[in-house]
Amino acid sequence: MMSLGKAEKKAARAARLSAALRENLKRRKAQARGRAQSQDVKQSQDVKEAPSPGKAAAEAEAPDFRRNRGSE
Repeated sequence: MMSLGKAEKKAARAARLSAALRENLKRRKAQARGRAQSQDVKQSQDVKEAPSPGKAAAEAEAPDFRRNRGSE
């Protein structure tokens, strides 16, 4: 049987762990939102940017490493 001291220690540890898990989840969600936002900004900048003829030619000469090349 557990004594009162052990039960209190277990409860305190459980409370610390649950608080740490909540903080970790909040941090990870904030990171994901930041990544999504920066990705949106980058995509909108790519759309605004007109491809130059030299850039398109360089991309056309680059090797294609995709697995399913014929599916497009």
